[in-house]
Amino acid sequence: MTVDSNKAKTLGAFLKSRRERLSPKDVGLSIPNGQRKTPGLRREEVSLLAGVSVTYYTWLEQGRELTASRDVMQSIAEALQLSSDEKNHLFQLWNPNASYTPLAVPHAVHPQMQMIIDQVDYPSYITNERTEILAWNEAANEMVADFPSIPVGERYFIRLLFENMEIRRRIVNIEEFARYSVAVFRTYYDKHQDDPWFEETVKHLIKNSAEFERMWKTYDVQLKKVKRITLQPPGVKKTVTFDINSLLNLSDSPDIHICIYTPITEDKDADS
Repeated sequence: MTVDSNKAKTLGAFLKSRRERLSPKDVGLSIPNGQRKTPGLRREEVSLLAGVSVTYYTWLEQGRELTASRDVMQSIAEALQLSSDEKNHLFQLWNPNASYTPLAVPHAVHPQMQMIIDQVDYPSYITNERTEILAWNEAANEMVADFPSIPVGERYFIRLLFENMEIRRRIVNIEEFARYSVAVFRTYYDKHQDDPWFEETVKHLIKNSAEFERMWKTYDVQLKKVKRITLQPPGVKKTVTFDINSLLNLSDSPDIHICIYTPITEDKDADS
């Protein structure tokens, strides 16, 4: 199957980022004498592990439009030791049937969806794949952020995590949570690569946040899952820990997510 031009370039950049994070030791290869100039594995080493020609793998990384089989992509995924989420991401980029669909951006959510989160005692809000906060309940307003005071054009969670100092103070595990959020956002960025909003937002954040730039350059990808967050609202000495559960496909817009915070009552490891 042939990958279209935009997806081919994105796929190539993703493969390169995964190759550079691995060392010969990680994959059981002996390390030759002398200093290696190439970070991580060499292309020749990946091609050897995957059982494909060096030229073919090089063309994939260069973003050329090639006809690649699922078996070849599976072999490359195994050679690069991709996680389950990373494999899903790779095959989404490879699959020519997963064509670009413009992201529908609603200006408001259905009143029934607002009623759903208003019935929840714990922080809850509704977002889309741009991470735009479309609606929230009173508990989210009190514990997570004063959403009404944030200008609509800035009410994107990915931006708030790096630009809103009040939110950053409230999130105790901000480094861990921001890394996870950037990895999830990367999957949306690659999925909607023809939507200029994503590119503009990434450029904006790289320009204004060295922390975001550092995390973005790792090219980590992560599907949304139950994620733990620890909050300390203003004036409260004791921290509160929640698991964030994301509910999908509850409306006619499949990119809408209802995020519900569930308090943790047991002392157990996060992301177990």
